[in-house]
Amino acid sequence: MVPIAALWIPILLSAVIVFVASSIIHMLLPYHRSDYGTLPDESKVMNELRKHSLPPGDYLMPRAGSMKEMGSPEFIEKMKKGPVVFMTVMKSGPPSMAGNLVKWFVYSVVVGIFAAYITGRALGAGAHYLAVFRFAGCTAFVGYSLALWQNTIWYKRSWKATLKSTIDGLVYGLLTGGTFGWLWPV
Repeated sequence: MVPIAALWIPILLSAVIVFVASSIIHMLLPYHRSDYGTLPDESKVMNELRKHSLPPGDYLMPRAGSMKEMGSPEFIEKMKKGPVVFMTVMKSGPPSMAGNLVKWFVYSVVVGIFAAYITGRALGAGAHYLAVFRFAGCTAFVGYSLALWQNTIWYKRSWKATLKSTIDGLVYGLLTGGTFGWLWPV
């Protein structure tokens, strides 16, 4: 066993490497640009929603108040007529990525901590690079990718967007595994 305290360097360095890789993926590569569509007559829809001063949060439309109401003819008719919408409203104002980037880095550190914990419990000091790579990389892949699928299953997020993000998670997992394998204590 290798304690987490002995793995802070690979935890932090893998988070930095993933942060840089995700920046390259999202800023330089074009494949995520099609993740979200544009509403027809976006300005009109925005003006209409603005009238309601929606606070930031997640919304469902139409929304039944109970399981019984979900089976009512009125609710079923609303669902048939549509649109059926899962919507996240964010705080208005100029775009700022600083807070999101900090949270993303912290998240990457947390994924690294889990990779360190699982790999450190499974393998001892001096473990072969490939063994460390497999444990840390697989754990990181799970941390970066699998929970994304819930949003596609339950909230109908595009499978295409989820698969692209899963590929990103695979890249992050491989980078994390490689970092841990490289810096594993002897």
